[in-house]
Amino acid sequence: MAVTLRNCAELIPQDDWLKKLARSEETGKPLRIKLGMDPTAPDIHLGHTVVMNKMRQLQNLGHQVIFLIGDFTSLIGDPSGRNTTRPALTAEQIKLNAETYYRQASMVLDPSKTEIRYNSEWSDPLGARGMIQLAAKYNVARMMERDDFSKRFKEGRTISVHEFLYPLMQGYDSVALKSDLELGGTDQKFNLLVGRHLQAEYGQEPQCILTMPLLEGLDGIEKMSKSKNNYVGISEDANTMFAKVLSISDDLMWRWFTLLSFKSEAEIAGLRLEVQDGRNPKDAKVALAKEITARFHSSAAADVAEQDFVNRSKGGVPDQIPELAMLLGEGGTPIGIASLLKMAGLVASTGEGNRLIDGGGVRVDSVVVSDKGLKLGCGAYVLQVGKRKFARVNLS
Repeated sequence: MAVTLRNCAELIPQDDWLKKLARSEETGKPLRIKLGMDPTAPDIHLGHTVVMNKMRQLQNLGHQVIFLIGDFTSLIGDPSGRNTTRPALTAEQIKLNAETYYRQASMVLDPSKTEIRYNSEWSDPLGARGMIQLAAKYNVARMMERDDFSKRFKEGRTISVHEFLYPLMQGYDSVALKSDLELGGTDQKFNLLVGRHLQAEYGQEPQCILTMPLLEGLDGIEKMSKSKNNYVGISEDANTMFAKVLSISDDLMWRWFTLLSFKSEAEIAGLRLEVQDGRNPKDAKVALAKEITARFHSSAAADVAEQDFVNRSKGGVPDQIPELAMLLGEGGTPIGIASLLKMAGLVASTGEGNRLIDGGGVRVDSVVVSDKGLKLGCGAYVLQVGKRKFARVNLS
């Protein structure tokens, strides 16, 4: 129970969960614990892992966890927290993203003990008749109690009929999987409660629901999201991951410690007290960055990332940067700096390269480039864009 409750926002209803735990203990039968994620973006980020870490903790206690990839529900689009209709994804986008989710889930959960499912398994066979029968088990008044729907209705904003289907289909997932507990962020509470309702409608024992707080992104304001570019992807390279974590504010650091660190609550409290008593807060932030980086890479990679960050802070060049060999044009014609930056993958376009040069954000061999007309001939160069992007280029 202590593991269940640590850092959770709500456990509903707590008494029912205690009964389920007691029954599991008596019978030796693991509880079925479900977490569904829609593959709406190609990567899983640290915000997703807040609830996935809780799943892993319950998995470590011997329960059966089910990582559900919402390839069907992604076609509808989750309206949670939205003030407009979510744009639909194509089946091709969903398939590609789902493959990434499948691989990345094993970075948090024990793949040998995780049941991976796709909700198209039971949602596609429902058909029109089954969808109508499912819709008959929930009423519009209850649906309109949902915050995002009621606000949009009052403001005269569009609510598409298909959006009502989303919580119904997510709830039906719980019926299909006979889940005992469903996890989600606080923004998923309505959907999780629909699952409880539908299980009762289908004659099943209703699941309990456990919600976890939403993690603020790098900006410390908005929920972590790839669309807001305030995220740390769990598949990002170690150096980038370390640097991103170290970039957060001192205040946000403690929130991240609470929701992401595997240190005990007593350890975190002790560290916070040390900072209050005068210890440099950067020491604590480095510890957090190394813990998270080591979790998704290795302790050795975290050490290298720390040294890399130190080198960059001193204006130095990291030990490990991409190396590229490029051929000059006919007669050894030099290449313009903006074109070279694009060829090295450091900028998306020559226009972006020129804008960065104007802003003093480009260096060649640690020297700031001020001339957009600079051309480089035969030789080896270290190109740098901003603080984090490097490439060693050999022109011949």
